[in-house]
This record gives sequence, structure tokens and C-alpha cells, in this order.
Amino acid sequence: MKEFSVISPVDGSVYAQRHYASVEEINAALARAQLAQPQWHSTALAQRQQLCSAMVDAFLDNSDEIARQICWQMGRPLQYAAGEVRGLAERARYMIEVAPQALRTIELEEQPGFTRYIKREPLGTVLVIAPWNYPYLTAINSIIPALLAGNVVLLKHSAQTPLCAEQLHRAFVAAGLPAGVFQFLHLGHADTEQLVAHPAIDQIAFTGSVPAGAMVERAAAGQFKHVGLELGGKDPAYIRADADLDYAVAAVVDGAFFNSGQSCCGIERIYVHEAVFDEVVERAVALVQQYRLGRSDELETTLGPLVKTSAADFVRGQIQEAVVQGARCHIDESAFPMSQAGTPYLAPQLLTQVNHSMRIMTEESFGPVVGVQKVSGDEEAIRLMNDSDFGLTAAVFTQDEAAGVAIGERLQTGTFFINRCDYLDPALAWTGVKHSGRGCTLSVVGFEQVTRPKSFHLKRV
Repeated sequence: MKEFSVISPVDGSVYAQRHYASVEEINAALARAQLAQPQWHSTALAQRQQLCSAMVDAFLDNSDEIARQICWQMGRPLQYAAGEVRGLAERARYMIEVAPQALRTIELEEQPGFTRYIKREPLGTVLVIAPWNYPYLTAINSIIPALLAGNVVLLKHSAQTPLCAEQLHRAFVAAGLPAGVFQFLHLGHADTEQLVAHPAIDQIAFTGSVPAGAMVERAAAGQFKHVGLELGGKDPAYIRADADLDYAVAAVVDGAFFNSGQSCCGIERIYVHEAVFDEVVERAVALVQQYRLGRSDELETTLGPLVKTSAADFVRGQIQEAVVQGARCHIDESAFPMSQAGTPYLAPQLLTQVNHSMRIMTEESFGPVVGVQKVSGDEEAIRLMNDSDFGLTAAVFTQDEAAGVAIGERLQTGTFFINRCDYLDPALAWTGVKHSGRGCTLSVVGFEQVTRPKSFHLKRV
């Protein structure tokens, strides 16, 4: 069996070693899933809810270990890692609560001589492909509704965060979930592609990069599988002249630099009305300078390393290219001594004098950098915010809600915020447009992705 290693970005050490599943193990998992699904489908929804709730309880019982593993596998500072554990519980419990509403039978109006209704049927076997950056939150968005709807689930997690799949499996086992209903497989790229194409897989819920999403579409093509894709983002924020600047600047800086900028819905572009531009930049620079770049396992650290050196080098290249093209750096990298070429440690950076001819304003960075561009007003801001291949979230900071909503109606985005950013509300549909993907998770709408409608048309004779 081929082994792989998890190289921790904290210190470059081998944190864990695992083996990729063999063909025999993959086929056995698929057989177990297909055997388990009919019985799981026939299990009452209330019992499915109970088992999923017990999983959450078991997961929380292991919170400290899970938080440490997040820190060491992908580099999030330890003081923030526990937030993902709590976030999983919040999202899972919300979806458990709304499942009866989301899955209820749709009764149609009375028609003499007929009974008509629509049920939501499970698809069968759902393959969840999860990324490393929010390893639990991205996975749970699909796992819980899929199980509640009567599907069985196979989880393929990132090779950077394989222990996350194991922790979820451990919690489900502790909860008493029947064998075969939730399984995980450690897979390389080729085997993942083959599994996507396998006829036993009925739905794929993928979160990751645009190129990898294109691979999923190609592999699934021609089989009419259900495919949900949550891909990248280059999410914009617009600070209007009437915004509460203290609040707005703090929000967008946190939105840009939390998790070292490694968030699909993180703020990567900021547009600021010219009347407050200088003040916003001054305040933002002061906040960015307060970050402490360091080892993720040190409690004082507020900005950890990127997941890999290659990811940090990619962002360095974007910054250097922008500077050559005329951008201005506002953060002195020497103030962050841990930031060194050839390592995943990268100082935060804020750039002005940027424009859309620069990759830093058009290409996903996925790192601790943000460009800040001056605009003359709402019309220019709307045009620039829409000038992107992506459309996951967009935020406007203003004290005029009506004006903000009017802007939001014109933005090409999956989620629109006023005076908020970089946040998922489990009651709202999580979706994107353009290269940010298609499909939906969370909210009652998210259950539609893991079910199909089945109509019943009964005539009384």
C-alpha cells in the first residue's frame, strides 16, 4: 500500500503517516455503502436525527485533541482552532433541527377523486470531497443533510488533513451509527477521479479549487450524477463614505487575514470611497501591523503559516508582480521576522495603487494579502466588484441599508452582506455563481442537493 505523509506547516515535521486505500478497500467500502443504504433509508427520520446529534456530542467530547490536530495539520493558530469545533456543532445542530421541515412531504390542494403529493427521496451514495482549509466545516455542510435525508456517505478528505476524516468517523461510531452508513477513504488524485466516475456514486459534493472542480465535472460527465461544486472566490468588500469606519475597517481586516487569508469567502479585494480612502488605509494598516506571525502552537500567535511553502511562494509572486506594476506595499515585512522565503511563513500585506490589470485583484490569492482600491462612488464600486470570474460573497459597509440593498441587488454573488463578511449562517443557502461553483449547502434549500423529488399521483376508482 502506498503511504503518504502529512507535513506540518508549523515546523516542517512529519505529523502523521497514512496509506492510500487499495482498490480492494475502495470496492469493499462501496459494497458496504450499497448494502447499508436501503435500511438507513427506512430508518425513521427521528432516529437519524438522534444518531447525528449523538455524533455531535461525541465529537465535542474530543474537542481539545481535534483543535490541536487542526493546528498541526494545516497551521491555524491554536487559539482559533477550537472555533471550528464549535462551528461544526452549530451547523450540524441547525441542520438536524430543520430536517423535518426540509424533508417534509409537499401536500397539494384537494382535487376531486385524486390524492397528490411530492416526497423527497435520497439519492443513494454521496461522495463528499473536503478541503484542508476549513476541514470540518466544509465537510459537515454536506455530510449531515445527506445522512438525514437517508443517503449513505463516503468521505474523501484532503491528504493534508486526513485525521479530520478519522475524527468524524470515530464520532459516528461512538454515536452508534450503523456500519456502512458513514465511511472514509484516503485517496490519491487518480483513485478519487475513478471513484467520482464509479456508477455506485450517486452524488458528489466537492469543495476545492476551480481546476479540481473541473476534474470532478469531467469525471462525472455522461452519467447524469448530481454534482455540487463549491470552488474559489475573490470576494470584494466596498466601504461607502457613510460607513462606520472603526467597525468597517476592523471587519474587513479580519475578513482578509483570518486563517492567514486561506478562506474561500475571505475578503481579497477592498474598494473604498475616495472621501474616506486615506483614513481607511491608515486605520487598516495600523490593525494589520498588530498581527503576530508565529508558530501555530503558540497561544500568542494570531497569524499562522500558510499550509505549504508553495502556497506562500505563490502569494509572494503575486505581491512582487503587483509592485513591479505600480502597487504600493504598506507593511514592512521586516517587522515580521518569521516571514522568510522558502518557508510557509508569510508577513501580512496591504497594497494600494492597485487595479484590475494586476493578478492581485483578479486571481485568487488564498493568503494574507489584500488590495485596496479607491472608487468615486457606488457605480464604479459595482462595476469593479462584478469584474471577476468569481462570485461567492460580496460585502458593503454602509449606514444606509436601502442603498446597500440596492447595490446588493446588482452584484453577481451567491451571498450578499451588509456590515458583515467572511461568515456562514447555517440558516442561509451557501452557494456561488460563475467560477465559484454551483449547487447549494446549508439551510432548508441545501437538502434539495442530496434528494430528488418523487411525485405521487393517486386516482380513486
